[in-house]
Amino acid sequence: MGRLAGTSPDERPFPPGEYDVVVVGSGPGGLQTGYCLARSGITRSAVLSRDPAPGGMFRRWPVYQRLISWTKPDAPFAPGTREYEWYDHNSLVGDEPAHQALVRKFMDRSHDVPARGEMEAGLAAFAENVAVRYECEWLTTSRDENGFVIGTSDGEYRCRVCVFAIGVTEPWTAPIPGLDAAPHYADTRTPDRYRGKSVFIVGKRNSAFELAQGLLPWASRIVLASPRPVQTAVLAFSPLSIRYLSPYMEHIRGGSGSFVVDAAIERVERHADGYRIRASGTTWEGEIDLEADEVIAATGFRAPVRDLPAMGVAMVNDGRMPAQTPYWESVSVPGIYFAGNVMGASAGLRKHGATSSAGSVNGYRYNARVLARHIAEKHFGIASELPHFTRDEAVAFLLGELARAPELWIQKGYLARVVETEDGYREGGIVPLADHVDRDGGDSVAVTVEYAADGAVTPFVYVRRNGRLSEHALPTDPLHRFDTHEHRRQLDALISP
Repeated sequence: MGRLAGTSPDERPFPPGEYDVVVVGSGPGGLQTGYCLARSGITRSAVLSRDPAPGGMFRRWPVYQRLISWTKPDAPFAPGTREYEWYDHNSLVGDEPAHQALVRKFMDRSHDVPARGEMEAGLAAFAENVAVRYECEWLTTSRDENGFVIGTSDGEYRCRVCVFAIGVTEPWTAPIPGLDAAPHYADTRTPDRYRGKSVFIVGKRNSAFELAQGLLPWASRIVLASPRPVQTAVLAFSPLSIRYLSPYMEHIRGGSGSFVVDAAIERVERHADGYRIRASGTTWEGEIDLEADEVIAATGFRAPVRDLPAMGVAMVNDGRMPAQTPYWESVSVPGIYFAGNVMGASAGLRKHGATSSAGSVNGYRYNARVLARHIAEKHFGIASELPHFTRDEAVAFLLGELARAPELWIQKGYLARVVETEDGYREGGIVPLADHVDRDGGDSVAVTVEYAADGAVTPFVYVRRNGRLSEHALPTDPLHRFDTHEHRRQLDALISP
């Protein structure tokens, strides 16, 4: 899998040496980035992985084997079309039919979200189109006068640009006294090992609710606790909310043995028969002194950045994620980029509190395309050939993107489709909205799909003219039809000279 065309299975691609770009990682972020770089015009890019096979975190997680993002095997649109990608949030995106909509082929349809093994199989099928040097572990990073030196278990790789698709996979335990004595999510045992037990889960985000969902048929009592309440308004905007529903709804109904508690955990004490948890309420007054047979720390992960901070790579989120520009480049070390779910550290404009979908496959698969094009243009002077339009064609093109582009619909408020209007009408590609808003440049029009202040899915238009930027909301529609006559009329008025 992932070998160069024309090589034998025993030959390993990308021996140590000089390259233009080196990608570290063979999870979905690394595979998608490697695929896009190979088609960007950059002739010397290498993909390295410490794993023996593709898949990254999906070779091991989620613990209870069921993903939280959906793929609909049969949809109103044919697999391989851009519209079908709305219904398939797990497959990577390719340029040819044989590279598209691969996860659906492995699903047994017992659920509308794939099992972990089905996701891994879909990634392995995609990896047949990406050359990867497996069992080559990244160990060190340094710089010389020509760029970067990536030290690996196979030797040194020198490159002008490096992309770390390393995931957010290193367990992180919150600094709560005694919690380090409890297993982390990454060390959770099989569900049957919790049969008839009371389980206390520290955390109320995706991994915590995944565990709670998996333990509902087994545990006698489940308590999830963290200081912040479940934000139902945020869940309504999230493509990853399915795991929240059952445990949370059982808590709301009461009487099921599931509890979701807003509490600051002050101490976890291990004793011979289990654990004692001491906590105090955050949205209510009072204290909790609770006994549990098992405690699991579902407190999240951090990116395994190794020596990158020592090189000057700035970190955010309690030092768990590298700080990034809208193009996912280190804010402090130019030439170092990030791919995969670590891209989630670049949240975008966060209008009305909405963040990007870059932390999941359905978001960062599109980021990888934008990233590859950006690296090719910025670092290697490889410009994409983009079409010119008449004014009517430009309006029709932008309306079509608002109506159908999965990049805009899935990466709401983060990715924008641009038409440059400085001298006629010329496509400007898909770019991060934050970059388009902040950059100095010529006249242009950008369209996005976003959440408005009231939560309604709304098309927005950003017009830059004579150095000034204006923002305009187009009408909403109950069926999300954003290419109506009224939309055309308003956009035509905005795009006029």
